[in-house]
Amino acid sequence: MQTKVKSKKLQSSRLGKQKKEFSFPLEKENFMIIGAGIVLLIIGYILMAQNSVDGFVPTVVSPIILVIGYCIVIPYGILKRPKSLISVTEQSEQKEETDVSKSSVSSNIKTG
Repeated sequence: MQTKVKSKKLQSSRLGKQKKEFSFPLEKENFMIIGAGIVLLIIGYILMAQNSVDGFVPTVVSPIILVIGYCIVIPYGILKRPKSLISVTEQSEQKEETDVSKSSVSSNIKTG
């Protein structure tokens, strides 16, 4: 009797722990944008490494390039959604809108 209960538990636990498909959220385009951000960072640090303390490039241009790299380009590369995912979400939103419009035909509001 106990072996039957244990075998049923094992079977149910095996069915519940099936392998889930893993897809990496970043695609080639995301990595290209992140790579461009890293290139901007390298250029910014190279410009900042000049020996001139009072120069325009090390004190003004390189910090602007670094801020653009850190705060705009790299986060955009991380947060940009792939086009395939965008089209799938648009289709599901359109389907939800049609489902909502079909279900909201009857109303509980009294008009007269």
